Amino acid sequence: MQALKHFARIQTYAFTQDIFDDIQHFPECGGIGVFIGTVRNHHEGKAVQALKYTAYAPVAEKMIRQIEQDIQQKYGVSYVRVIHRIGALDIGETAIIAIAYAAHRREAFQACEEVVERVKHEVPVWKEEFYCDGTSQYVEGCCIRQDLDQSLDQDQHHSHSHHHMHEHCHDTAH
Repeated sequence: MQALKHFARIQTYAFTQDIFDDIQHFPECGGIGVFIGTVRNHHEGKAVQALKYTAYAPVAEKMIRQIEQDIQQKYGVSYVRVIHRIGALDIGETAIIAIAYAAHRREAFQACEEVVERVKHEVPVWKEEFYCDGTSQYVEGCCIRQDLDQSLDQDQHHSHSHHHMHEHCHDTAH
């Protein structure tokens, strides 16, 4: 069945899962895979105050739609969609939602995971982090070349440990 709702994959405002087509329109599907990415308060030991995502929306939009089609065909799932937010985001705000509807959970999970990874690494969306110490930097990992995927993925596993920053930003001007 074809999608019912038409929406931009690159959004400048807050969104929720309600924007996606409802599973009831896909009676052949018994599994939903969902990923929601939010802004966390730390990165590589630094306290993060906020993020800013930028993109050239026409190109990013086209690429996300193509990735969705590729993943839908690869896993034989009925529905795959991704929305990515651009602009300034505070801690806790939603940056990306990916959803996949499939007959079974395995395909739903696999399709959802792969669509997120491909969007993160292939689509020209850049993430700038603003730190509590007043500094900022663009974060590596976006739009990387395929031949660098493996080495960067290994590096990221080491840098994203499961400790939490307990440092909070004090009232700083933007």
